[in-house]
Amino acid sequence: MSSYIKESLSASCQSEYDPLRRVLLCHPRYMEIKDVINDIQKRYKDENIDVPKALHQHNEFVQALIDQGVQTDLIEPSDEYPEQVFTRDIGFTIGETVFIGEMASEIRQGEEQELRKWMDVHDVNFKHLTGHRIEGGDVIIDRDTVFVGISSRTSKKAIRDLQLELPDFEVMPISFNEKYLHLDCVFNILSPTEALVFPEAFDMATVQMLAERYTLIRVNEKEQFALGANVLSIGDRKVFSQPQNQQVNKQLTARGFHVIEVDYSEIIKSGGAFRCCTMPLIRV
Repeated sequence: MSSYIKESLSASCQSEYDPLRRVLLCHPRYMEIKDVINDIQKRYKDENIDVPKALHQHNEFVQALIDQGVQTDLIEPSDEYPEQVFTRDIGFTIGETVFIGEMASEIRQGEEQELRKWMDVHDVNFKHLTGHRIEGGDVIIDRDTVFVGISSRTSKKAIRDLQLELPDFEVMPISFNEKYLHLDCVFNILSPTEALVFPEAFDMATVQMLAERYTLIRVNEKEQFALGANVLSIGDRKVFSQPQNQQVNKQLTARGFHVIEVDYSEIIKSGGAFRCCTMPLIRV
């Protein structure tokens, strides 16, 4: 894995739950299910995406972030990339560096270069990881620990190389059922002591390991399919979630989280929700 570094200090992220200050998104202007690359897309491939509805829902989400005091940056969508709305997969921020990954699916290859152009223009510190596939949906950070899902999108070799890039962090590989696409579709850290999990995606030893670190809030099968685990924490126990995922929201509310409900039902047809559509640049 080779890397390229651009010197600047405009990114900072040490967790999934510190207050979100700046985030990168992309409007779903050209969103379409072209090549089916996950189980959720299989269900909706004939129905496909209502783009005006998806744009409306995404705009509602962006406005809700702004209302919460988050600086929202938007990368210009390209008609070459129908899945570009999922900015989290293209890159991930650890410490003061944005890592730009290498997309596994042919339909998404090239999104990395669009992100790199944006980073250049906006003077954001980044490293472009090349040589082995790795996607940000598999990367979850909690202080000095970085969990990385082993999936069809992220290789074991890339995880080993990422550890070399992050000598001050413990990079912990996590095995899960690859049918769920990315780790953040079945596991999501909400606070230093709490995490959402869909246990059926893991073996018993992995669930036990996670349970030793966090109080696990279970997502049921129906709500996992509706991306119930793929919420977005913006800090101060505020979490974006879909109103359709009632059990998840009930559990979060009972634990003292403020759940901000936004309808994202059109966008999730392509297999991602709030975390997938946001690439944090600054959390402090």
